[in-house]
Amino acid sequence: MRDLNQLYRSTPALYEKDCDSSGFEWIDCTDNENGVVAFIRHGKAAEEIVVVVCNFTPVVHYNYRIGVPAPGRYVERLNSDSTAYGGSGVGNLGEVMAESIASHGRPDSMNLTLPPLATMIFQVHPLVEQAIGIGTDG
Repeated sequence: MRDLNQLYRSTPALYEKDCDSSGFEWIDCTDNENGVVAFIRHGKAAEEIVVVVCNFTPVVHYNYRIGVPAPGRYVERLNSDSTAYGGSGVGNLGEVMAESIASHGRPDSMNLTLPPLATMIFQVHPLVEQAIGIGTDG
């Protein structure tokens, strides 16, 4: 709970527009066959974006593609299947790069490994930051 509360407090997209419909956007809420839902939360600033993906089945989904709102690097801020929380540790090695492959009506998407019975929260770091070298190793 401590990690979840810290993430909430430090991530404006999770709370700033709670009572505003522009703060929430579905990516996909129709995949009942795989038991997966995905949505976007927006903060007040355009760059404040998180993507939330929930797998409600006990099955790992490999190569699960979802459309994303922007190109860039998506940092895995929370994985409820982490070994730190008693989970299996299945995930995406901490981050995923969006690809220029259309999915869910969006021009960019990411290819994920979805852990079983888990929720994952990704925070976008736009390509603009990477182009000028902020927060990168190279």
